[in-house]
Amino acid sequence: MADTATISSKIPFTKMQGAGNDYIYVNTLLYNVPDPEKTAIKWSDRHFGIGSDGLVLIGAPKSKENDFSMRIFNADGSEAMMCGNASRCIGKYVYERGLFKGDTVRLETLSGVKVLKLHIEDGIVKSVTVDMGEPSFDVPAQFTGTKPAGTDGTFVSMGNPHYVNFVKEIREIDVAGRGKELEFSPSFPERCNIEFAQITSAPTTDDQRPATLRTRVWERGSGITWACGTGACATAVAAAKTGRAGRTSDIIMDGGTLHIEWGDDNHVRMTGPAEFVFDGEMAL
Repeated sequence: MADTATISSKIPFTKMQGAGNDYIYVNTLLYNVPDPEKTAIKWSDRHFGIGSDGLVLIGAPKSKENDFSMRIFNADGSEAMMCGNASRCIGKYVYERGLFKGDTVRLETLSGVKVLKLHIEDGIVKSVTVDMGEPSFDVPAQFTGTKPAGTDGTFVSMGNPHYVNFVKEIREIDVAGRGKELEFSPSFPERCNIEFAQITSAPTTDDQRPATLRTRVWERGSGITWACGTGACATAVAAAKTGRAGRTSDIIMDGGTLHIEWGDDNHVRMTGPAEFVFDGEMAL
């Protein structure tokens, strides 16, 4: 099917958002985007383009065992490995646009295959649970392994790198200034996603309620975003690892709340919304 894709002067797109993390989606089974880096920069501009956190390409999988593939390009044109919010939106897109009939989607990403469980009511995908895989605390070889000066954060990889900083009062943090500084820290030669998190409710060990954490994100390549799925997962895992919370958390971000469970099988599962914003056409 991908072989029949065509290049057009204008490309149909769909804008979607998950907890305010908004991306532009193109079905590359039908339409080619020959220069996605340049297109992401142009289309993502919030004054002269469509406006978004980046560009997502929905494509055919390399393996017959999987259903679709995802490539994601940040607003600055850099290619990201994974985005939890974008993957949820793809689940809603392929089901409600008639490209897929089941309730479990296998999605190929640069950080591996992600399994999407669609929660469907009356033909509408109300929410999506994504198996985000296992977290890693091993600092990748391309990073120095030294924490940025003046920080005591926790490094977590959810297929992409995150540095989670717990703070007493998140309203006092200059997310833009501090986030950009840490993203480009010498400790992270390939840059890093930065989270600032405040524990707002931490149940005792015998309390079954999830902990709640107010979290803000400086996303590598995009700046401040209203939500970040992998960032929410990294925050929940870091909180559990450092004894600040249990293995179930509600992560409250600027655009909404994501529910995170770090299971006994070591897999992290994220549940949250996905919504259509509008459809349109845009010149490459």
